[in-house]
Amino acid sequence: MNRRITTALLLAAAATGASMAQSAYDAYSLIPTQLRGTARFVSMGGAFTSLGGDLSTLGQNPAGLAMYRYNDIGATLNISAASFNAATNQGSLSHNQTKAYFDNFGYAGVVNLNGAMRSFNWGVSYSRLQSFDRVSSGRMYPTTTSLTNYIANYTNGINSDDILETKDFNPFETGEDWLSILAYNSFMINNTAGSNTSYAGLFKNNTNGDAMFELHEFGHVDEYNIDFAGNISDIVYWGVGVGIMDMEYSAETNYSESMSEALVYNSTADALSNGDAEYYLYNQKHVNGTGANIKVGLILRPVDQLRIGLAVHTPTWMHLSHYGYGATDYSYTPVNEATGEANGAITSSKDPYYTPDFDYRSRLNTPWRIMAGISYVIGGRAIISADYEHIAYNDMKLKQENTGFYGGFSDNEYANADVKEYFKGSDIFRLGAELRVTNSFSIRAGYNYQSTAVRDAATAPGANIYTYGTDPSYSFYGDINNVSVGLGYRYGGWYIDFAYQHSRREGTYHAFTDFAGQFAPTAKLKNTYNNFVLSTGFRF
Repeated sequence: MNRRITTALLLAAAATGASMAQSAYDAYSLIPTQLRGTARFVSMGGAFTSLGGDLSTLGQNPAGLAMYRYNDIGATLNISAASFNAATNQGSLSHNQTKAYFDNFGYAGVVNLNGAMRSFNWGVSYSRLQSFDRVSSGRMYPTTTSLTNYIANYTNGINSDDILETKDFNPFETGEDWLSILAYNSFMINNTAGSNTSYAGLFKNNTNGDAMFELHEFGHVDEYNIDFAGNISDIVYWGVGVGIMDMEYSAETNYSESMSEALVYNSTADALSNGDAEYYLYNQKHVNGTGANIKVGLILRPVDQLRIGLAVHTPTWMHLSHYGYGATDYSYTPVNEATGEANGAITSSKDPYYTPDFDYRSRLNTPWRIMAGISYVIGGRAIISADYEHIAYNDMKLKQENTGFYGGFSDNEYANADVKEYFKGSDIFRLGAELRVTNSFSIRAGYNYQSTAVRDAATAPGANIYTYGTDPSYSFYGDINNVSVGLGYRYGGWYIDFAYQHSRREGTYHAFTDFAGQFAPTAKLKNTYNNFVLSTGFRF
């Protein structure tokens, strides 16, 4: 059972296989969910599917571009004050951050025509769809199980020779699970007596333990839209557009456990014995990618006061690159059960034990989106608008990189099956209203609700959720509620709009998935955003 402790950075190339494949959960984490856009768009809850005439509609319903009568150029700044709270049985911790974002820039051009086609419009825009900037942390005490026991449970049956790093053999090239390899070489899991295929974690009866986690996320999803639209007899407005998406996501996670009365490896006795254990698991991952989608839309105005809108977005066909690594640092001290003192046999590491850097490619087809809206103009001074949108999360498709002679990509069958099991369609309801108090001054309000895309079965106790690499943690979020108000001012062709938006979303952090009747440490998450959005532009 003796193992050599290796603390050098492994430089070998990452292994292929299921442990490298992007998981359904990781795909879900990359889909934009925030309400962002121009101040007028945000203040009315984004209910513009039938309204149009705003630069944000280039990314929502391209037919809205045809509602323009004049050229428009504008830009939007968003100052976001966010709070991220994690609550455990030891209380709650909050992290606050305030950041400024350049959320939107666009241009809409109008070419007036004679005949049934009254105008041909074109437009380009940049939009920040999502900011991933988040920080969460918490402490869970006491714990009832350990990540090490979870790893031991699914590592059972694998020969320890296939996951042991030695001088001449790198187990990362065998295709075995990364987390099993990392845990075995860090003494987080150990062979049971007389077996090379049976493993034990550190947590046993009478073990007293606590756990801590810290999560830092960074990144964004941006979209560049190129749209074309037309106005037929001031009754039918059509539009088509291409969206080019650019995304970048990074995450740093720390998870640690500290235990007394644990089951640790005693190097002197070459056996498992009672002792103290402490380790941390660090993961860093980075995903960047680009993709494209197509949007088509229609707005009907059967009478001057009424507008009916419809738009469809194809999936965004994303090309993704993944990078990262995992590391552990650990200290295990066998204890003399009679005296309670350390028996002098200490197994520890002063430096982290690293996996190789992983570097691979994948493909992701994001969900289809379909939306419909209706709006009504009251007395030429007020507008009310309502939208419905469906996002088909359960139709996401993942492909993994082939490593054979021909290369290319093939369907990630396991992840695609998990997409169906974990996720469902999400519904969005948007309401907006605007009142023109004077010819120059307007007030606005809106509400936006998005239902969770996560199935109840995925959040139920005992659910088994797969991630990739050496980070077993995941967070599932519930419904999103956005409330907003705003002001608008016009002077000639110049305009300035302001919006305040309050957004709240709650979820649950899981240190790892539940297993064999054991429940992982969790924390209740609440993310709150107070956004102050300012847009200005000129119509000519």
